[in-house]
Amino acid sequence: MSESIYREDLLEKHVEEEEPTMILAQFQSSEGENSGPVLGIPLNSSNEQLRLIINNILENDEDLPYSFYIDGEEISENIEADLLKTGKKTSEDKIIIVYQPQALFRVRAVTRCSSSLTGHAESILSVSFSPDGTQLASGSGDTTVRIWDLNTETPQYTCKGHTNWVLYIAWSPDGNTLASGGMDNTVRLWDPKTGLQLGRTLSGHRKWITCLAWEPLHLNPKANRLASSSKDGTVRVWDTTLRTCLFSVGGHTSAVTCVCWGGDGILYTSSQDKTIKMWNSEGKLIKTLSGHAHWVNSLAISSGFVLRTGAFDHTGTRYDDPAQAQQRALERYQESVGSKTERLVSGSDD
Repeated sequence: MSESIYREDLLEKHVEEEEPTMILAQFQSSEGENSGPVLGIPLNSSNEQLRLIINNILENDEDLPYSFYIDGEEISENIEADLLKTGKKTSEDKIIIVYQPQALFRVRAVTRCSSSLTGHAESILSVSFSPDGTQLASGSGDTTVRIWDLNTETPQYTCKGHTNWVLYIAWSPDGNTLASGGMDNTVRLWDPKTGLQLGRTLSGHRKWITCLAWEPLHLNPKANRLASSSKDGTVRVWDTTLRTCLFSVGGHTSAVTCVCWGGDGILYTSSQDKTIKMWNSEGKLIKTLSGHAHWVNSLAISSGFVLRTGAFDHTGTRYDDPAQAQQRALERYQESVGSKTERLVSGSDD
């Protein structure tokens, strides 16, 4: 054989190897409906190539993921490697390729109301999620606090005891206690597992309660210190276990509108006297912040979310050991603050 003939034979062999073997295929949905005509496709078509073909047949606006099956067996590599080499079919057969859409998850903006929770007879004045996100509490002008199950979006308990509007509610960072403050000048504690009041009512304020704040869990694993601010111009810190007032601060000259408990132990209070005051955990004044020209109505701390939720995070892990819960709460706080300090924002009528 001459060298020229030998080269031609090699070239023809190479071309034959490059040309894929074709097979007739009918795409079919999992409900048994044919999609598109019978097509001749390469025997070595991969799952990715089949996906492109079916998206084109279905005229999808987006490139959607699918899995493909022949005789109930999924194609993982390509038609030839996965099925025809097993001898079940030959390249001369027409095969049915069943396609099935795969799950596709997207995060979208909230565009609809998932549920309307009805039950209160008067205006709802305060709402708050539990630290673990399984319950919701609401306070109303009908003098009740309601606790709702968020898994079923149904009412669990109606907490009765206040004799006037319920103005503010706040969960303890361990999720074991719900506090409410009302127009009746009192603070009440509730068991979210039963809806019953815990112990006696916390009385002492001379006017209505404007805000409540719990001491952060990483500072106090017992989660038993609660601060309440009032229209009477004072802030009281309570021991919720003994149901007693630990101390009261009265440095403001007008109504206290808001109280926040920072992650470093500082209490921040705002007032209609146009000032913000900083107190240590024993009630001693650290500093007065001035600058607003009118009432200071609200405060927020940059680490507020992790302070409110304590040891609870997206994993749903629960800690029965208070020391472990305190450690996890501290880790979350440190991750939130990082190398920076907490920041405080204030809102005013000015």
